[in-house]
Amino acid sequence: MLNHLNRREILRNAALAGVGVWLSGGSAGAESKSPNEKLNIAMIGAGGRGGENLNRHFHTENIVALCDVDWRHKVEWYARPLAGEVFESFPKAKKYHDFRKMLDEMGKQIDAVVVSTPNHTHAPASVMAMKMGKHCYCEKPLAHSVYEARVMVEVAAENKVVTQMGTQIHAGDNYRRVVELIQSGAIGPVRECHVWRRPVSLCKNWGLIGRPKQSQPVPPQLKWDLWLGPAPYRPHHPCYVPHDWHYWWDFGGGTLGNLGCHLIDLPFWALKLRHPTSVEAEGPPAHSESTSDSLTVHWEFPARGDMPPVKLSWYHGDGSPRVSEEKKVTGWGAGILFVGEKGMLVANYGKRALLPKSEFADFQPPEPTIPASVGHHKEWIVACKTGSQTTCNFDYSGPLTEAVLLGNVAYRAGKKLLWDPVNLKVTNCTEAQKFIARDYRQGWTL
Repeated sequence: MLNHLNRREILRNAALAGVGVWLSGGSAGAESKSPNEKLNIAMIGAGGRGGENLNRHFHTENIVALCDVDWRHKVEWYARPLAGEVFESFPKAKKYHDFRKMLDEMGKQIDAVVVSTPNHTHAPASVMAMKMGKHCYCEKPLAHSVYEARVMVEVAAENKVVTQMGTQIHAGDNYRRVVELIQSGAIGPVRECHVWRRPVSLCKNWGLIGRPKQSQPVPPQLKWDLWLGPAPYRPHHPCYVPHDWHYWWDFGGGTLGNLGCHLIDLPFWALKLRHPTSVEAEGPPAHSESTSDSLTVHWEFPARGDMPPVKLSWYHGDGSPRVSEEKKVTGWGAGILFVGEKGMLVANYGKRALLPKSEFADFQPPEPTIPASVGHHKEWIVACKTGSQTTCNFDYSGPLTEAVLLGNVAYRAGKKLLWDPVNLKVTNCTEAQKFIARDYRQGWTL
């Protein structure tokens, strides 16, 4: 699949990678709407996370089409709304199983799409829609593979569409204040940053196991072949649908793939990161089928302007990383620790602290310079109508996704990888290249 992205395009991406300030999420070429005029939105993935997005954020717009491969109303243990339930709330929207058919039949009626499918169909759905000139909101991570993430960035730029990745914490006030503190030099130059996430009881633990030896009947309202999409065929089992696909390599990226874009977003923003030069990972021996419930990843990023090179580390598993104990940073179930020459800053989604507290007792934070967001989802809606900016457009969130997914590539390859972002190539490990992209099942394209 890497052959689909020619050298001219890769070099253009590399030029973008060197830009110090990310490009606007607005679209100079898109037809603007009045801010009061409603968007015609199609939901690709109407149940689960898609149902939450729709009910909480997009219901104010004109929902013209709903697509989901699973039309069930409920799964006993699953708390999120499934598509069958969502469909009843939008009786005027046309219903589909296959997003390809939906886009073919209703393309002229659709202004924008919201993609909330499992990771392995993010890119096929988003790319098809963007090539048709549709604005795109896509859940995190943008894609299932590094290659797909790069294609998402390229296609969005070529078609001048408004984009946003679903990292809604980015719109919060706390992240903005942390970015201002780091970039104003409150703790001095930062050469190391640590990000950790303790386990959360979201689902059964399918980590590091082989696929089930026996299949189970496909529920009558689930289109199993469409759910598999571009992934290799396998028999149906409830350990995949509707949620635990996260923990199988063919469909998701484990805890790092699921949560990494939320937490690593903050250092990416504050430290102006783009593409790493190397990445290495450690954990239990990698399984060919399923992800690990414990993982440590280290990325090395080059200097950016007057910011020095930085080593970024991720940890998930039991307990917080050893560095948080060494630095006496305790009580943070999930945290981002910036280590600067003049002190440290620790933060999570909703709070922050400068350390050691005694040395920052009289510290006066800088005046806010980053404007408050109108809301992460609304930011995209407004931009689709007016051509204004989004803060997690694909030009920003694409490299973030690439870096996150490279952590899993290093883990599966089992060695430190040297990364060439221009050519999307691991330069020191031929075996790792097979994890950068994969062939699609017949009938599916990017």
